[in-house]
Amino acid sequence: MAGATDGDGELRRENSLRDPDGSQGQRTDLWQQTLQAAVAATSQQDQNKKRQQQRKPVRPSQTVERPERSLLCLTLKNPVRKLCISIVEWRPFEWFILIMIFANCVALATQTPFPMADSNQVNAALEQIEYLFIIVFTFECILKIIALGFLFHPGAYLRNAWNSLDFVIVVIGLVSTVLSRMNIQGFDVKALRAFRVLRPLRLVSGVPSLQVVLNAILRAMVPLLHIALLVMFVIIIYAIIGLELFCGKLHSTCVDANTGQLAQVTPTPCGSQGSAYHCEPPPSVASLGIQWVCSSNTTWHGPNNGITNFDNFGLAMLTVFQCVSLEGWTDVMYWVNDSIGREWPWIYFVTLVILGSFFVLNLVLGVLSGEFSKEREKARARGLFQKFREKQQLEEDLKGYLDWITQAEDIEPVNEEEEDNGGLTPGKNAKGLREGGGRWGPNGASSALYLDERSLDECFAKWRYRSSGTTIFLPAGLSSAIRQSMDGSAD
Repeated sequence: MAGATDGDGELRRENSLRDPDGSQGQRTDLWQQTLQAAVAATSQQDQNKKRQQQRKPVRPSQTVERPERSLLCLTLKNPVRKLCISIVEWRPFEWFILIMIFANCVALATQTPFPMADSNQVNAALEQIEYLFIIVFTFECILKIIALGFLFHPGAYLRNAWNSLDFVIVVIGLVSTVLSRMNIQGFDVKALRAFRVLRPLRLVSGVPSLQVVLNAILRAMVPLLHIALLVMFVIIIYAIIGLELFCGKLHSTCVDANTGQLAQVTPTPCGSQGSAYHCEPPPSVASLGIQWVCSSNTTWHGPNNGITNFDNFGLAMLTVFQCVSLEGWTDVMYWVNDSIGREWPWIYFVTLVILGSFFVLNLVLGVLSGEFSKEREKARARGLFQKFREKQQLEEDLKGYLDWITQAEDIEPVNEEEEDNGGLTPGKNAKGLREGGGRWGPNGASSALYLDERSLDECFAKWRYRSSGTTIFLPAGLSSAIRQSMDGSAD
């Protein structure tokens, strides 16, 4: 500041010698006032920007930092752990694991079991390949445990449900392999090998779309429980109605009046009321003098070996559930029509199908569809937020670099060509430093003043007094006013 004051004093003395009448001094004072006003306006704009940035709420990052130590001994700077983290987060490694899981599924599907522990060449080759799968999955498990930690901190390996499933599958595979090599008497290793069927579930942990579907099913369990209670209520109501109306009606069929044997190869219920099915033998049988009667027979218990009936509450619920599932409900309705007539039983079965199947069971699809839509939106929102965080982080890093450059970059000194040109010369090397970045001029008694954050090449004009060596940067919009006030001062 002392150097700047000396430079201004020297400038005033030179101007007084050049301009005895004082007009030059008035123009200089006007220039200084304009300069001070520009400095004050720029400082006020900087303060307003800082206040606005402080008022903006900063959304906290939701990224979970890795623990300082893994397995109580491996820090983040440990080269082994750093290598494991880089491998686990490497995208081709994830694709490789998915390919191995799919290949394991194909191997399980192509294996052919034989009785009495027999085998063939294909099964023998698949058993050898099984060791490769176990080694790969165990290696993946070890890498993730080293990278993420095992259990005792947030984000650990076993804190994730899918990782827990992978860990259980790997442990069971290792145990079954060791026990098969030990040949323990009285222990069936095939029981443990049955857990291999869980390996295809690992595809869910690697495919996000499958995770969305499974999460939708899991989250729909509570609404599905409510719908299940509604379905059970409908089944109970119709079972009670059927128990009152059709109890003991499905046990009579046509028999030979003389021998009491079944008259038909495929017996059906019959009845003696109204429009029920009457036992009338065909003409070829009636010509032989054989008569049929509708009676109960000890060798025929009813349709489906006596299971389909309304004799007690349990079998009535089973019969109603069969009708609700639309599996052979028309056969049940025809059997009831044959036993008691076809005038009104259809009302019972049609309303049961409409209410129990078309309405209540379709609520299950509605609930699953709604939960799937919610999970899909959540997954989409998570993806958008992740992209937003990456973009925000990139912008913050870029802003930090720009601020660092703005505060640290210096202005190149005026070259000899500009010294020779004289007068007002535009700045070519200025890069927009903040106010306060003053620098001594070439004569040692003058200073440079910087006023804006943006590029001085675009927004500033550089003015220099040749007599004192003072270099000043002003907003380009003020250049015309400065020219008018300094038209007699600049060389």
